[in-house]
Amino acid sequence: MSDDHVLYAVENDCALITLNRPEAKNAFSSEMIRLWGEYLEAAKKDDRVKVVIVTGKGDSFCSGGDIRDMAEGKLRSWEMKKFLWEGVHRIALALEDLDKPVIAAINGSAMGAGLDMALMCDLRVCSDKAKLAESYILLGLIPGDGGAYFLPRLVGVAKALELFLTGDVIGTEEALRLGIVNRVVPHDRLMEETAALAMKIASKPPLAIRMMKRAVYQSQTSTLRAHLDYISSQVSLLTETEDHIEAAKAFLERREPHFQGK
Repeated sequence: MSDDHVLYAVENDCALITLNRPEAKNAFSSEMIRLWGEYLEAAKKDDRVKVVIVTGKGDSFCSGGDIRDMAEGKLRSWEMKKFLWEGVHRIALALEDLDKPVIAAINGSAMGAGLDMALMCDLRVCSDKAKLAESYILLGLIPGDGGAYFLPRLVGVAKALELFLTGDVIGTEEALRLGIVNRVVPHDRLMEETAALAMKIASKPPLAIRMMKRAVYQSQTSTLRAHLDYISSQVSLLTETEDHIEAAKAFLERREPHFQGK
């Protein structure tokens, strides 16, 4: 097994990013954050990649910050600020900048910043053995890498505050009910089911996929008038693509379309 703290592979139009510190429940390290950012940038630039999947090695998705480092006082004051702003937060910003869909395959516990990293992804497929928690309060901390931004947008302010203020662990069915995850699947079929979802998305017109993702996120911070102006421009551009023409012809001819990404 590689000693790299993150593994990266591209296959069948999908990039797979695997957090690889199973002995530490995939807690953050400087190398992990650095590689994670580099691989997101690689996926962004690689035309072969239509969808990105993020998962963890072993029995945990990600436990967030390394509690051993915290207990030993390695990340205090400005060291923590630097680690977050120059490291962890770069992942959030890279994901925001990546127009390709990102799916978190939550294979086990996702705690604190680990859960927030999953929330940064566009979709979440969850093993039925996983457990989720916004556990910051149990360490006397607050959400350090965007949880207070992402979670209220999914579950509402009151429920988000409850999860933040209690640190309660929630099961997968509750996470599904709340809309934190999109799907819950049997543990031994997690990667199969996630790959099937990724391939279904990747089979669609790639430019439309990218514009669709951007349009949804743009709408979250826009007025209706500004969004409609934006979306009319995007639709106009897509009508010029070969994929749009091919899709329309295929519909009329009652056949499967063949997309070229143009």
